[in-house]
Amino acid sequence: MDTSPTLFNQINIVPRWLIFTLDLVISFVSLSTSYLIKNNFDFKSFNHVEFDRNLLIYAFLATIVFFTLKTFAGIIRYTSAQDSFRILTAVLITNGAFFLVNLSAVAINHTPLISNSILIINCLTCFLLMVTYRIVVKYFFLYIKNLKLDKKRVIIYGAGESGVAAKRTFDHDKKVNTNIIAFVDDDQRKVGKTIDGIKILDAKDLPQLIEEHTLDEVIFAAYTIPIDQKNKIVDACLENDVKVLSVPSHDVWRSGKLQSTQIQQINIEDLLNRKSIEIDITNIQKELKGKRILITGAAGSIGSEIIRQLIRFDTDLIIMCDQSETALHHLYLELEELNSDANFHAFIGDVKDEARMTYLFETYKPHYVYHAAAYKHVPMMEDNASEAIKTNVLGTKTIANISVKFGVQKFVMVSTDKAVNPTNVMGASKRIAEIYVQSLNRSISTKDFQFTNGLSHLNATSRNTRFITTRFGNVLGSNGSVIPRFRQQIEKGGPVTVTHPEITRYFMTIPEACQLVLEAGCMGKGGEIYIFDMGKSVKIIELAKRMIRLAGLVPNQDIKIEYTGLRPGEKLFEELLNDHENTMPTHHEKIMIGKVREYLFDEVEGQIQSLINHAKNNDDMEVVKSMKLIVHEFKSKNSVFEELDMITQALLNE
Repeated sequence: MDTSPTLFNQINIVPRWLIFTLDLVISFVSLSTSYLIKNNFDFKSFNHVEFDRNLLIYAFLATIVFFTLKTFAGIIRYTSAQDSFRILTAVLITNGAFFLVNLSAVAINHTPLISNSILIINCLTCFLLMVTYRIVVKYFFLYIKNLKLDKKRVIIYGAGESGVAAKRTFDHDKKVNTNIIAFVDDDQRKVGKTIDGIKILDAKDLPQLIEEHTLDEVIFAAYTIPIDQKNKIVDACLENDVKVLSVPSHDVWRSGKLQSTQIQQINIEDLLNRKSIEIDITNIQKELKGKRILITGAAGSIGSEIIRQLIRFDTDLIIMCDQSETALHHLYLELEELNSDANFHAFIGDVKDEARMTYLFETYKPHYVYHAAAYKHVPMMEDNASEAIKTNVLGTKTIANISVKFGVQKFVMVSTDKAVNPTNVMGASKRIAEIYVQSLNRSISTKDFQFTNGLSHLNATSRNTRFITTRFGNVLGSNGSVIPRFRQQIEKGGPVTVTHPEITRYFMTIPEACQLVLEAGCMGKGGEIYIFDMGKSVKIIELAKRMIRLAGLVPNQDIKIEYTGLRPGEKLFEELLNDHENTMPTHHEKIMIGKVREYLFDEVEGQIQSLINHAKNNDDMEVVKSMKLIVHEFKSKNSVFEELDMITQALLNE
């Protein structure tokens, strides 16, 4: 049994006074060596009186300088370049001070106390000896640490700053039992070179290295790896039972220094992400500069990310509106910690509260509105249809009407792919909200148009309001997303629950979705429904299996997977367009304009008002029946409302 690592791990840190003493002793040895070198190691020519005097002077100067610069402050086994620089400074100052003493002696017509050539030799030897003994101690402890027989074999992907930081973090942490056997990198200029004695290999060979070597871990320490290549490497790791970790970006390192605890398992979000998108920053900056911008649903996953994106631009004021006090408070604290120059204000209010929202617009007079407030959980809204209408339809209608009344320049609505051929109340409610803002946009330009609910008559300014809708699928990491749920189930030991073996979903990161919302909002002229390129759909069962493997476990062995059946209103496959819609391209490859059916505002407003009245009476059956009469393609699935489909179809055929 090898006990030496444990023994040396228990060695306490050497006291500072002992290091200070060692430094002084080494400086004396250095001065003695310098005398010998100057005299060609001829002891007979040695002037012992002169040497003893100079040694005392040098000891006095070195004691003061070493103590002042604290050459003894660093822990020897963790000696760094900063410690070496401190030692060099101390040696130069000490010998420089002795040189001044020499000059002073010459100035008073006294014989020089010491030869300048000895001082020069001493500078070199003293620095060399002081650094060398530290390095010897450092590598001695490193060698003892690496004597562990059960150490993990690790390859680091990325020989840049993060990769080197990860390697040195492992070296310095006695609790980490890791042996870095190689770096791999895409940069061919680095391939074949070494870092701290570790060779840099070609990243293209990593899948082969994983198979050939008995690896325990692969650590990603590079942030620009193509997603296809990253997935290929991860798949190779999972097939060979190799754990996959990642180094976080520099902005989350504690005090600018990487900690071994921050190197954690790679997130599934990193593997579903696609090539980073490019947005027209200049155009967005030009359009939003100096504007007052209102975000409803500001504390939600989409609303809060829109705000994080907006603070980069030179806006006049960001108004964050949400009815959740705690979530809005947390967001406000987060923005304060960012030390941003952006001016922002938290406003608590419900979007369906007309009086409160009118007060908001009267007070802050926003130029732009990003409407992200909505109920979005399909099963919850299937059981609470009236509340879905009150928030998703009445809330949108209220904010849209007040926006027109106060002459808002642009109203950008955040919608969902579940609004397409809806099979549930949530999706249908968002489609009705889309219909309302589109028909309102079409109608406000007519001279005789006025609100029938008594809000106000239009004026010239009000007719400038443009309504834009953005439609996209699931976002990674959002509240209620399947990924956080799977992660929680895995942490609890399972089972992981999937509704159906064939169910698929589109995924997009929250920052990517919100960047596209800003881009679409700026390019919109009014009335468009912008549809985002969601990439390839992902099979949820494969997602679950991959997350289990990334956790170092085996699906259906360590963690059981159970099928629970489709939930009320749930689809197997989501769509971004229905059968009667098509798209037109825009200047941005990931944003398209959906060509959808247009509605007359007068008809829509009457139908929606009737729908809202049923919702206020909490009559869910009448609510859903009215929804189906507005959205003809709304066909319920696995829901108590399926019985209404034949009734509403008969009414539509009359």
